[in-house]
Amino acid sequence: MRLLEDCLKSSAGPCFVGLLGEKYGNIRIPGEVESAEFEMILDAAIEAKLETRILEEWYCRDENAVPPAYYLRPKSEMLKNYQNTMESSSNSVNENKWQDISEEIKKIFKTAVKLLYEKGKMKQSQAKRYLSSAIEDELDFALGKQTPAFLKKCVCYIRKIANIERFVKIPEMGKYMDVVHKAGKFLRDPEAHEKLIKLRDEFIPTIVASSNLRVYTSVTHCDMKLGYSQEVESHYIEGLGKQFYEDMIDIIQATVQQNFDTETDMLYDEVLQHSSLCKTYSTFYEYRCEALNIVHKYVLPRKIGHINPLIIYGGPCTGKTLLLAEAAKKAYSWLQEEMGPDSDPVVVIRFLGSTETSTDLKNILQSICEQLAVNYRCLVQSYPKKIHDLRDLFINLLNESSFHRPLVIIFDALEQLTDSDDGRKLWWLPIHLPRSVRIILSTLPNKHGILQKLRCLIHEESNYIELTARDRKMCSQVLKHQLLRVKRKVTSGQQIYVNEAFSKCTLPMFVNLTFREVRHWRSHKDVDESSLCVTVHESIEQLFWSLENKCGSRLLSRALGYITMSKSGLSEMELEDILALDNSVMYELNERVRESNPLRIPYIYIARLKEGLQGYLIERQVKNVTLLLWANRHLQLIAQKLYLHNEEDLREMHTVMAEYFLGVWSGGRRKPFYSSDQYLSGCPGHDSRGLNEDEKHCMDQAAFDRQAPDQPWVFQCNPLEPDIFFINHRKMTELIHHLTRCGRTDDLLYGVIMNFSWLYTMIRIGQFDKALSDIDLAYTYSQEKELKFLASTLRSIKFKVVKYPGSLSAELQQRLLPVVSSLPKLRHLLLECDKDGPKYCSIVPLHSSMDVTYSPERLPLSSSCMHVTEILPTFNPSKIIAALENGSISTWDVETRQLLRQITTAPSVILGMKLTSDEKYLVVATTNNTLLIYDNINSCLLSEVEIKGSKHCGIAGDSSFINGFTLSVNHALAWLEASKDVTVIDLLYGWPLYHFHCWYEVTCVQCSPDGVYAFCGQYLNTATIFHLGSGEKLTTVTSEFSSGFVKFLLILDTAQEMVMVDSEGSLSVWNTEEIAKPQLTDDFDCRREDSEVVSIELSEDQSAILICKALSIELLDTHVWKVAEKFRAKHNERFISAVLSKNGNCIIASMENTSAIFVWRRDTGQCMASLQEISGTIVRLIKSNHHNMLLSLSTSGVLSIWDIDIITAMSNIDKSGKPIQRLVLPARGELIYTLDGSDSVHKWNFSTGFIEAVFKHEGIVENCVLTSSGEIMVTSDDKCSQYVWHTVSGENIFRINGQKISELMITHNDQFVVSLCEQNASRVWRLATGHRVCNILVALQNAFITTANTFVVGMAKNKVLAVSLWTGSITKKFCCDDGASIVDIKLIPDCPDIVVFITSTETVNIWSLTEEVICRRVQLPTNFLKKLEDFEISPNGKLGIITRGDENINVLDLYSGKLRVVHAPGVIWRQRLSRDGRYLVYICCRGEEDDDNGAVSSLIVMRLADGKNIGACSLYKTPTFLALSQRHLNIIIGFDDGSIGTYTVVDRVDAALKIKIATSNSRQIFNNTTQVIRPKCHNYSFKVTADCIWRESTEVFARDSPITVTEAEVSEATPTKRHSYCYEKVCSAIDCRGHSFASDN
Repeated sequence: MRLLEDCLKSSAGPCFVGLLGEKYGNIRIPGEVESAEFEMILDAAIEAKLETRILEEWYCRDENAVPPAYYLRPKSEMLKNYQNTMESSSNSVNENKWQDISEEIKKIFKTAVKLLYEKGKMKQSQAKRYLSSAIEDELDFALGKQTPAFLKKCVCYIRKIANIERFVKIPEMGKYMDVVHKAGKFLRDPEAHEKLIKLRDEFIPTIVASSNLRVYTSVTHCDMKLGYSQEVESHYIEGLGKQFYEDMIDIIQATVQQNFDTETDMLYDEVLQHSSLCKTYSTFYEYRCEALNIVHKYVLPRKIGHINPLIIYGGPCTGKTLLLAEAAKKAYSWLQEEMGPDSDPVVVIRFLGSTETSTDLKNILQSICEQLAVNYRCLVQSYPKKIHDLRDLFINLLNESSFHRPLVIIFDALEQLTDSDDGRKLWWLPIHLPRSVRIILSTLPNKHGILQKLRCLIHEESNYIELTARDRKMCSQVLKHQLLRVKRKVTSGQQIYVNEAFSKCTLPMFVNLTFREVRHWRSHKDVDESSLCVTVHESIEQLFWSLENKCGSRLLSRALGYITMSKSGLSEMELEDILALDNSVMYELNERVRESNPLRIPYIYIARLKEGLQGYLIERQVKNVTLLLWANRHLQLIAQKLYLHNEEDLREMHTVMAEYFLGVWSGGRRKPFYSSDQYLSGCPGHDSRGLNEDEKHCMDQAAFDRQAPDQPWVFQCNPLEPDIFFINHRKMTELIHHLTRCGRTDDLLYGVIMNFSWLYTMIRIGQFDKALSDIDLAYTYSQEKELKFLASTLRSIKFKVVKYPGSLSAELQQRLLPVVSSLPKLRHLLLECDKDGPKYCSIVPLHSSMDVTYSPERLPLSSSCMHVTEILPTFNPSKIIAALENGSISTWDVETRQLLRQITTAPSVILGMKLTSDEKYLVVATTNNTLLIYDNINSCLLSEVEIKGSKHCGIAGDSSFINGFTLSVNHALAWLEASKDVTVIDLLYGWPLYHFHCWYEVTCVQCSPDGVYAFCGQYLNTATIFHLGSGEKLTTVTSEFSSGFVKFLLILDTAQEMVMVDSEGSLSVWNTEEIAKPQLTDDFDCRREDSEVVSIELSEDQSAILICKALSIELLDTHVWKVAEKFRAKHNERFISAVLSKNGNCIIASMENTSAIFVWRRDTGQCMASLQEISGTIVRLIKSNHHNMLLSLSTSGVLSIWDIDIITAMSNIDKSGKPIQRLVLPARGELIYTLDGSDSVHKWNFSTGFIEAVFKHEGIVENCVLTSSGEIMVTSDDKCSQYVWHTVSGENIFRINGQKISELMITHNDQFVVSLCEQNASRVWRLATGHRVCNILVALQNAFITTANTFVVGMAKNKVLAVSLWTGSITKKFCCDDGASIVDIKLIPDCPDIVVFITSTETVNIWSLTEEVICRRVQLPTNFLKKLEDFEISPNGKLGIITRGDENINVLDLYSGKLRVVHAPGVIWRQRLSRDGRYLVYICCRGEEDDDNGAVSSLIVMRLADGKNIGACSLYKTPTFLALSQRHLNIIIGFDDGSIGTYTVVDRVDAALKIKIATSNSRQIFNNTTQVIRPKCHNYSFKVTADCIWRESTEVFARDSPITVTEAEVSEATPTKRHSYCYEKVCSAIDCRGHSFASDN
């Protein structure tokens, strides 16, 4: 009944479901009966001549009950070898025996109570307790005295079985009705039936009549032979299940709607959490001590004296929190009693450390300010960002209190404050308070010096209350009071041991723990010194161990472990679900309850756990969810010590919780009962084998559905309204916490951080900064650079996505698409954006040409680069080692800018420093001519070795320093200036092994990668090879170019070659297959002015060598030993250094006196990016081979770490180099053609965004048109030439010279071309042959060809003209009156014979070509056309869209003449109407007030049906052209840097179709390879000589032209052999048009 009461109190939604059938049920055996009543029943039983021995045997008197009572002895005590059936498979004999005993006891109670009731010795209410069944008690308790509002959340299902009495003889029917056996017959129990009728047909209908209780009654009919058969039962259960589901959904949704307003109210949730804690804690307050009276007196108003905060302090477990909770609970009533019922006090309480945000001073002050602003109705426009301003606001809000509205603020546990913003220094605490304000604080006496600081601020001792341990007598009084409250006491003998325990500890918590123990003592229980613990710690442990006996050791340890390790507690349901997923708990449960074999944890265990820990495991409301958590930190620490000490168990438990919140086992997925390791551990030879198929099948059989719930990020009420949702706060809070602790970085990466729903939800609920901190946390665990890039990307779009969360997917895709080839793990997030993004934003970027905004990590090493001697990258991408000239060697963490460790070589100056390949040793060369060998991991000096030169060295040994050194696997090799000797040192032992003697002075040394050979470069371009192991000199070789010295040596181990590069840039290649006899294979003489070599690099695959000289960069192909590419520096510029990207496609270099890094593409030579270094001019570049990182050092001594992968990604964006002026799209196919004011037309692949081909012309290209299939392209340039191209082969099929073309058009059947000229006669000519069809003598503007290929319609000053395509004559025309002119003209797509034009008189005219009449006129407002920018007509001719260069879109209804104005976010630059007329796509400029991190303009899609903007996307480059594709709504934008961006529109209406488009070809970039395979760009050139020259009225064909030299009339005939090639080429391209365009012909 206690469980039922708890459920009725706490359930937010459905709280009671009653199931009532034909069975009333048995009466219950009472567990405890008052002694007077029991003895009365016993006398009545004797009077009724019943045998009472069994009652006397099973019931025992307990004097500790108040009043004394008889209790039913436990079965385990009375029956031999009996244990509770819930906990073991019981002995069937004992079970049967108990059944007989219980029936006998029931019979005695029933007979005796009836007798007493009949005699009037017992009231009806008393008798009812013994004669009612459990179901009647429960229905009466749940429904009897409830309000109608409460009953709305209850449901009753009544099942009646027709004619059930007929089947009473069938044994199975005993399950469905009460059966008695009389006179050898089975009969329905008439007494039970009568009670059932009363309950079912009288009690429940009465409740229904007065409330909205849902009651469902169903009648089922039995099978004639089998009675109530299994089939009938199944049919009923199926129907019941459906109805139950509908009712639960209905009640839950009604409750959910009530909570929707508070869903995203952070203040409401914070206040609710502290209020619920206050309510809980105050119920545990037992002491009526003097401290509460002092607090009471302090809270009341007074007219004289200063008001300062009141401080309560004391050690752990002294009751500070309970006292403050009680004070908070009573403060309101205290003040109202004092000041009258009209007063309205405000009480604010914060239990610091109890919630996620209640330890940070800034969050605490802001939430209190918000609460005060609401309570005192103060309008605060925005809350300050700075902590001092926030404190000032807090002080100002305190002054809003008044005599009638006094204020009490309570802070519990000040020691829980973090040290951020110096919160523990208490500078923020107001010391002198207004008269109507009281502040009460509590703290530990010796934590963080808080009490000491308070004593400095507040001197009066009366403001301090110390809570100390109480005396033993008081503790005994409190215990006595607690026991009497639950109608218990202890005997005088037992009290002795209680007093003894209190003599050792009198803490309030200890008293409470003692009470929990002694309340269960019976009067006859033997107790001694060991019966009670003597410390709080021991008592808590004892409490946990006693619970283990009730619940099972594994279940209890895991349950308490899960609650302790959770971030903010667990709800009951979560605990039940998680325990069901824990195999060790389920295994223990199955062992104990073999018969029932539960799939889940029976709720009785959770109930026992809650009851056993009542007061210690408390409930708190968090985001409308009731969570279980520890009442204080002491309990948590003990639970942690007992149950979370094993690392392996801890990881396993975090994994279970992570899987639960990930929803891994939801949706019916079966979790195996054993892991494969557990299964194999019982098999012989399991160490050496895996699972075979049979074993896997057995394991599969052992898997079962644990019925875990789904865990989406949001719960959506209506799929059609994605913006109305409830956040899964539990998953938000717990998942990342457990994933990081169980080490599941992949799930953390892909299940959370790269999950679009998570990101969107966090931003939508105002938790942008929390999302960023979670990403940073994930980065610290996984070190995936994709996370680092994602965090910087989100920071850059913060303003936009916080303002418009729906634009998140488009903004992310734009920025991530260019880099996904270099950062492949971002692929998952992009696909998530494709899947979920269109719910909120209909624009999906397919190809982004956005320049990557990239800022490197920076670390100041010194005030100047002159002080930095050496910088070494390491295996860890965020750690570097830097050596300064003062002798200090520092290891830095670049990301945190922390100095990890430091060593010094002072007073020696460092010359150089190197790490061995395994980073075990750090070797440092000093000016003392010594090599210092350090243990790199522990930063300790292992040995110091002096380097000596040869005796015959030309310079005195004292004045020559170490010239250089190098490292192999186990050796260091060093040499002095002008020395011919190289000293070889063993790194392990730190001593010199031997000297290599060379012919000339040594200039460089290189070791082979395997550490076997050393190659010593010398003067006169000589190199000597030594064996490192033996010190033997193998051979010496000299290059032909012997004037210089060997500056660099490269060892190509794959090709077995050695490359010598001399000081002048000359190069010689030696084959080293026979190491003792190298053969010269190639040499290059590069001695020129620019021959000074700056740096050299061998590519990763050893296929190329990069030689950086001061004035040029050369790339050498090592397969053929030829210069593949060469880049020259501009005039007066010099290269400092250059490196290759990982794939070798890009060169990254820095110039002298510049603060930028430049990126060149190898294939085009184009400079793709210039990355500015804000810290100053770059003086050095260092490449890390471990992580593809680039380190740059600036003049100011700042080191920057660049990610080469991200830099390389920038070069993946193709650009034509000039602003795109026009985009031409074929009707079909995935190609785009661009004109940019140059002599080229660029052909782009729509899917990848790469340039596939460039068509070169003689002059600047002015016009371009395509056939429907896109295979034939006709262009014209400013040199009076026209070109016909085959776009697939790139061939310029023929060229026509002679006239400057103003406009080109192709007829819809792809047969004819119209070339309009402004000066001379325009022409219509046949595309297949080049022959003229006719001349057009009138000059036309804004011309177009009608759909039927009949007319060319255009405008000429004040006329609209329709010219015949066959004769060139004007056949239709319209002239304006009164000197008006034509402003613009359009053709209605769906009505090919209707033309719409606007005149200067501001009239829109709709003109019929066939009838030559104006069908309709619409007058526009005065001066409307002064700033006409664009004019579009919908396909059906109903709407006209007009823009005027302002912020308005004017939608004109051409039928009614009504003008509707739609406001745009900025000035509209360009608009386009989709071909189907459903959408308007436009680009508008950014407003000056919009701070959007460099966004130039916005791309917006508007749905014309409802005028709603369905998608918006920022553009970060200046757009120069906007085009829409004809078939699908794809958007192509040309930009001013010569790049293009492609987008598609995915409206919810046709989302399924569009998602396929958005994720197919456009996502080829996502294939599994990390780098995109760039197709080769083809360059096609024009014909030098023209095939045809146009004269004024004729055309002259060249003698060698493939076009026939015949008259136009004859050209209609079959072409001759002379022109068959060209004719067939063009015709085959034209005829390949698809059938779908047949109707256009």
